[in-house]
Amino acid sequence: MKGFWKDESGQGLTEYALIIALVAVALIAILILFRNSIGRVFQRATAELNNAPATPFS
Repeated sequence: MKGFWKDESGQGLTEYALIIALVAVALIAILILFRNSIGRVFQRATAELNNAPATPFS
């Protein structure tokens, strides 16, 4: 039982999984917090592209 308790072979993988989970939660929180601002950026970009001339060099 002592050998099993001191075995740390899976510890690194667990730490990486926790870091990835924390980063994912942080990204989701940021996207939720800034969703309106991000939406406005894409709406402006869409409007500019829709109003762009058909031929760039006329």
